[in-house]
Amino acid sequence: MFNRRKFIKASALSAGLLAIDKSSIANVIPREETKTENFPIVISTWDFGIAANADAWKVLSTGGRALDAVEQGVWVPEADEHNQSVGYGGLPDRDGHVTLDACIMDELGNCGAVLALEHIKHPISVARKVMEKTPHVMLAGDGALQFALEQGFKKENLLTPASEKAWKEWLKTAKYAPVMNIENKLYQKAAPQKLPGNQYNHDTIGMLAIDVKGNISGACTTSGMAYKLHGRIGDSPIIGAGLYVDNEIGGATSTGVGEEVVRNVGSFLVVELMRQGYTPEAACKEAVMRIIKKKPETAKNIQVGFLAINKKGEYGAYAIQQGFSYAVCNAEKQDLLIKGKSYY
Repeated sequence: MFNRRKFIKASALSAGLLAIDKSSIANVIPREETKTENFPIVISTWDFGIAANADAWKVLSTGGRALDAVEQGVWVPEADEHNQSVGYGGLPDRDGHVTLDACIMDELGNCGAVLALEHIKHPISVARKVMEKTPHVMLAGDGALQFALEQGFKKENLLTPASEKAWKEWLKTAKYAPVMNIENKLYQKAAPQKLPGNQYNHDTIGMLAIDVKGNISGACTTSGMAYKLHGRIGDSPIIGAGLYVDNEIGGATSTGVGEEVVRNVGSFLVVELMRQGYTPEAACKEAVMRIIKKKPETAKNIQVGFLAINKKGEYGAYAIQQGFSYAVCNAEKQDLLIKGKSYY
C-alpha cells in the first residue's frame, strides 16, 4: 500500500533528482556572453596614456583588433623624445646606453618580447615580430637587434641631447658599483623628486584593450629604470610580470620598480585573482599588498602600480604610493584620466 510516509519520501526523491538535473543542464549549456556597452575600450598607465589611447582608439573605433590597437597606441610614447622613460629619448643606463624592453600579448595567448634592445625606436613592434615570425617568446640584446634589422627596422641613435645631458650630470656624483638600486640611494637625499621608479619618474607604459568582438590584448614598453646597471631587466618585457592577458578573464599590467613585480609575478597574480572573483581594483590592491607584506621597509621608498581590466570591460588600479594615474578611452569619453588609489 502506498501510504503517506512513502509518498513524502518519493516526492523528496523526485525533487532532488529534478534539482540535480537542472544543475547538470546548467553546466552543459554554455552561458550567453555578457553583453556590455563598455566595448571597445582601452586603458593605459600614467597621464601620457591619454595620447597613447587616442591612437589606439583610431583602431578600436573602426572595428579593428585589440592587438593592432595596443601596438599603435604605445608607439606614441615610444617616439616621444620628451618622454624620458619610454623609447626614443629615454634616460640611459649608467654606461650611457639606451636599452629598451617591451612585450605584447594577444587574445589567443600568443606573446613576444624583446629585452635590452638598442637602436630601435619601436621595440613593441619588434616584440610583435618575435611573436608572429619566430617560435620563441623572447629575444635579447644583440640577438634582438640583429632580428630587428633583418625584419627591416631602422637603426637609430636613441640618446637625445637632453637625455645625454641628464646622464652626464648624474655621472658627477654617481659611483659605478654593482649594488642593487644604488641609484635610489643616490637620489634619496639629493633629489627625491627624481627617485627612479617613484611617482615622479614614470618608467613604463602598459596598455590593455578590448575590441568590438570582446577580445583582449595588451602591450608594455619602457626604457627601464634610469641609470640602471647595463643589462638590467625589469618586469616590463616579462610575460606574467609586467603584462598578462587571459581572454576568458581579463588582463593586467604594471609600472614602477620592476624587481618587486617580478618577485611576485604581479600581472599574472592580478588576473588569477580576478578569476577568483576579485574586481580589477581589488585584485590590483591584493597584488600591491603582497609586495608590501614581503618587504615593508623597501615598499616605503618605491612605487609599484597595477592596472587591470576584466572581461566585462570593468577596470581598476592600485599602487603603493600616491601619484599613480591611468587613462581610459571609450565611446563615452576619450581623454579620461583617473587618480589611482594607493596604500600610502
